[in-house]
Amino acid sequence: MAKSMNLADLVKRLTMAKSPSGRESEITNIILEELEGYIDGYKIDKLGNLIVWKNGKSDKKILLDAHMDEIGVVVTNIDDRGFLKIDRVGGVSPYTIYQSRLKFGDIIGIVGVEGETSEELQFNIQKLSFEKLFVDIGAKSREEAEKICPIGTFGTFDSYFYKQGEYMVSKSMDDRIGCAVLIETLRRLGSPKNTIYGVFAVQEEVGLIGAYVAGYDINPDVAVALDVTAVGDTPKGMKRIPMELGKGACIKVKDMASISNRHIVNKLKEIAEKYNIPHQMEVLIFGGTDAAGYQATKAGIPSATISIPTRYIHTPSEMVFEPDVEASIQLTMKYCEEGLE
Repeated sequence: MAKSMNLADLVKRLTMAKSPSGRESEITNIILEELEGYIDGYKIDKLGNLIVWKNGKSDKKILLDAHMDEIGVVVTNIDDRGFLKIDRVGGVSPYTIYQSRLKFGDIIGIVGVEGETSEELQFNIQKLSFEKLFVDIGAKSREEAEKICPIGTFGTFDSYFYKQGEYMVSKSMDDRIGCAVLIETLRRLGSPKNTIYGVFAVQEEVGLIGAYVAGYDINPDVAVALDVTAVGDTPKGMKRIPMELGKGACIKVKDMASISNRHIVNKLKEIAEKYNIPHQMEVLIFGGTDAAGYQATKAGIPSATISIPTRYIHTPSEMVFEPDVEASIQLTMKYCEEGLE
């Protein structure tokens, strides 16, 4: 059985893993270590999804999903002096990575912008794009750079986990915080009424790829995605987004990719009220989760999302509030304990 650790230590371990979309093996191994002794079986499918399960007493099946990939970059070219050109893997803004550090395996790169004159430099910064960015890895030539960081190498933010009071900050909270909720749910569940499948999905950030296939063999009765959601609680935050840090788990009604199954939404609300679990209703005017992938699997799977409110999504410093994470664990666990009719 894996060594027990507190929630912050678990989140730190998960977020520090370097596993961008399509390169999830490092985080897969960590999750398996954390779940040792708490599950009845697992498999890794052909696409790389990690699927675990905890046997129940009935023939009904609940699928819980948290994607384990993170956004990143990939090396596309190298110039004669050893500077890298890159492209995004998932929703990476050039403004987010400009003048920051990236990590390609053990290699650190600093992101700069082209500009032969002050005017060109200013224009390129104002109209920033990946075409104008370069990455300096301290190489002196193309040959030297190709040896340590060849074309096709994936990179992630060079960031670190930090806990300040009840706030936790790190890269890849999207969606390692969902993975933490799923891991803790599986650890805390006793003998569930229904069989619980946990899917740690690959390649969500590039199109919900893992979710579209993960549900086929399982064919669950319902699917619930565990993911982050944006908030409107910062100065002059978005007026149409009511979610806030400190108000508990978010029960998603709708986003740009899917409309949550109303029966699951009503059940989650009922459970939250019954057990006094802090919660808030979520209508997100952009984005999407793996719930959309499960909805379109086979003949359709009733799906919904429990979200963890998060500031600064898709940056090196995504912020969550620990009591919101705990509320999300409690809501997910009670949903599984109550089971399906």
